[in-house]
Amino acid sequence: MKRIATCFVVLGLTASAAMAEVAPGSIQFEEGAVAQSLTGTSGNPAEGRTIMTTKSVGNCVSCHAATDYADVPFAGEVGPLLDGAGSRWDEAQLRGLVVNPKMTFEGTVMPAFYKVDGFNRPGDAFTGKAAPADLPPLLSAQQVEDVVAYLMTLKDE
Repeated sequence: MKRIATCFVVLGLTASAAMAEVAPGSIQFEEGAVAQSLTGTSGNPAEGRTIMTTKSVGNCVSCHAATDYADVPFAGEVGPLLDGAGSRWDEAQLRGLVVNPKMTFEGTVMPAFYKVDGFNRPGDAFTGKAAPADLPPLLSAQQVEDVVAYLMTLKDE
């Protein structure tokens, strides 16, 4: 009985450690990179592709094109081509670029997808009024990990 109880305690600690999420304000950048997973859970590349190519979620496709999602209409050309992104940058660098690209490329127009403060005059949709409350991040911590996992699959051949 003692062995079973110990097993449940260990499993419970492991599960709670895996579910711990790094809050947007607690991100540690090192030269633009974010080494620590935001969730402690591996990202799902298929979900990451969906997030990137869905205009109502990540909307990455509006600025970035990639051969892998050439089937998605109206890919943008504002941002760099993402073919080979997983070869150009490592996982920590990609995570940093998704969390807040201005930490690497100061003048970029790419939005920070996991940021909740430091905005200039955030508005309330198209009302012309200030946002009524704190803004949530554009993507959840797990969605960031999913996008990073997908980007890591985009390797040079």
